[in-house]
Amino acid sequence: MIIIGLIGRTGAGKSTVARRFAVHGGHVIDADRIAHQVLEEPDVIHQIADRFGADVLDADGRIRRRAVAERVFGPTPNHDRALEWLEMLVHPRVHRRIDAELAALEARDHEHIPPGIGTVVVLDVPLLVQAGWADRCDRLVEVNCSEEVRRQRLAARHWSPAEQEAREAAWNRKYSATTLPSGKMSSVDASGDLAYTHSQVDLIWSGLSG
Repeated sequence: MIIIGLIGRTGAGKSTVARRFAVHGGHVIDADRIAHQVLEEPDVIHQIADRFGADVLDADGRIRRRAVAERVFGPTPNHDRALEWLEMLVHPRVHRRIDAELAALEARDHEHIPPGIGTVVVLDVPLLVQAGWADRCDRLVEVNCSEEVRRQRLAARHWSPAEQEAREAAWNRKYSATTLPSGKMSSVDASGDLAYTHSQVDLIWSGLSG
């Protein structure tokens, strides 16, 4: 099994790169998707409602993610503390689910896959290096794009300017002290059109068995 980790800022194009790897047969583990699943766990719902108030729940008793985002992304120390609390609640559960999925894929490879590279797993995990996943990866792909393009993509997510700035500040605090591992890095420029991005991913894929 080969594990590829994606690195890049929010809006850089990591999801686009992950989808292209999936076209080639890569198994994408999307941490954001898993986090959404974690937010449906009854115990998590109870703790979030207890911390932030019942108005973060919809009529069906599910988490309103936009309402929670308003509580944790902002300019005040209270926002920072709320974000830290939420991450301590959600991130370990996401980590365990990713660990379990990787273990299942590795076991499947040992049982069913003939000798070769086996399954290619793509980890699409925000702040992958800071979360401790880099050592598990055989290859790291840094996804970059121009700041203008990235800002356009963030605007398309309908985040308010204040939320954008708060998310950027939170990302910068965690990224600033990060040293990217050398020796297993590739890069993709996702600033251009899809064909341009895809061609770079295709080249990385073709080199996996080399």
